[in-house]
Amino acid sequence: MTWDKSRLPSRHSTVGPDRAPHRSYYYAMGLTKEEIAAPFVGVATCWNEAAPCNIALSRQAQSVKRGVAEAGATPREFTTITVTDGIAMGHQGMKSSLASREVIADSIELTVRGHGYDALVGLAGCDKTLPGVMMAMVRLNIPSVFMYGGSILPGTWRGRDVTVLDVFEAVGQHAAGNLTDAELEELEQVACPGAGACGGQFTANTMACVSEVIGLALPGSAGAPAPFEERDAFAVKSGIAVVELLKNNIRPRDIVTRKALENAAMIVGATGGSTNAALHLPAIAHEAGIRFTLEDVARIMRATPHIADLKPGGRYVALDVHRIGGVPVIIKALLDAGLLHGDCLTVTGRTLAENHKDVVFPTDQDVVRPVSNPISTTGGVVGLKGNLAPDGAIVKIAGMKNLRFEGRALCFDCEEDAFAAVRERAYQEGDVIVIRYEGPKGGPGMREMLSTTSAIYGQGMGEKVALITDGRFSGATRGFCIGHVSPEAAVGGPIGLLRNGDRIVIDAAAGTLDVLLTDAELAARRAAWKPRETIYRSGALWKYAQLVGPAHEGAVTHPGAAQEGHVYADL
Repeated sequence: MTWDKSRLPSRHSTVGPDRAPHRSYYYAMGLTKEEIAAPFVGVATCWNEAAPCNIALSRQAQSVKRGVAEAGATPREFTTITVTDGIAMGHQGMKSSLASREVIADSIELTVRGHGYDALVGLAGCDKTLPGVMMAMVRLNIPSVFMYGGSILPGTWRGRDVTVLDVFEAVGQHAAGNLTDAELEELEQVACPGAGACGGQFTANTMACVSEVIGLALPGSAGAPAPFEERDAFAVKSGIAVVELLKNNIRPRDIVTRKALENAAMIVGATGGSTNAALHLPAIAHEAGIRFTLEDVARIMRATPHIADLKPGGRYVALDVHRIGGVPVIIKALLDAGLLHGDCLTVTGRTLAENHKDVVFPTDQDVVRPVSNPISTTGGVVGLKGNLAPDGAIVKIAGMKNLRFEGRALCFDCEEDAFAAVRERAYQEGDVIVIRYEGPKGGPGMREMLSTTSAIYGQGMGEKVALITDGRFSGATRGFCIGHVSPEAAVGGPIGLLRNGDRIVIDAAAGTLDVLLTDAELAARRAAWKPRETIYRSGALWKYAQLVGPAHEGAVTHPGAAQEGHVYADL
């Protein structure tokens, strides 16, 4: 077909005599005159050799490009960064993780702007890459399709399925003397058998579910594990779909509405998903100019029945969901119960309800339950507020038996000190381990605490202590672990005023987080409080700390669509 580029961004680099030098670059890369005259579709991946999460994305990108070309447009592949939490975990490298989300979004934006691309397909494989790519799509507002790279297959160890979480928890078992060096080595060598993101309902699979229900990904595209060939077929379809969106001028902000964001929060609650969704959904909303905070996310998740029995709180992994029909089965269960907004537009050009009208909920399985028979009537993730978290905090309750904990504060000003104390068993039953100055500004970078929480579980103390932080927890974390405490310690939040021995009460059923101190005592401590010095006084993490906002608003680093003076797609 012949395309009219008069309203497309690529006209600035490909149309008219003045652009002859620009076109010469494309001829240098083997493009034909017809390909240069067609729309340019960016194919962005987070491929690299950092971790198995992203290693299959380059292969999948080739299939996307084939679909784009079949549909009559010209694909242009490029890559962005990844910081993989499983490797960054437990040391200073984790400070780079959340900051990488912003770099991913920014780098995609700059690549698309700089080269005048008309549409975008984004492929992402691990925790921060998924929201980072979706944020860029909504920010640029060019026709876009998201595709998850797929989960890893479970490993097998001594007759049972295992994930990387088992290895983290084995570190605690090893420290407690319950696992030998040889057994730990044996487990670490088989837990992750190949390409793909962590298989439990951790952050990657949580945000993969979000990508489908929010409407940015094709139905069913999130389900197949990374090694499966059917994933490449979805990649081709995603390439074809983005060209259809371009023809019909359907853009991400037509799709990512407040109702779509509510659907996204609902699937997190229904699947017992990662608490990190309470950072990423507000950040995606911010790119659309919609205020959607941790409080909004938590309110919806609390009202959502928990229906998917997934690790870390449950029994199953992403492969099991795929075997029973994938994410569409979860969506269908919620649609049939009248919980989702079925009239939301998606990248198919049809509504969420239309996409799933022919999905049949399978009754011969117990991976996903019908809403009429939930695991619990409350979603797997809930928000907390109180004098210790005036702006909110969040906890994953999926799989937990007791929803109330009262104990003594045991305070640490960084994760390393807390992990050392746990390793040495320098804590007691009934303690509330407090890890502070790990928030977005104070870390900087809001580290995850999976090494510490897993070590506690490995020592058999997971049900006997609680942990609170202004940092984050991995989607793989389980137990009474409260994250995103806001305001953070670095800006004078109450978590920074705690002292060892203070009594803390956590009530996930009531949604409260309090320290048993009077307002007068807190005020006196606040008057005496002084900001901490940081060693991060230059470089990317310094820059991040200057820009980043509070956790309950998504830890974003720019004013967002509500303040923008233009939309890239219309330049």
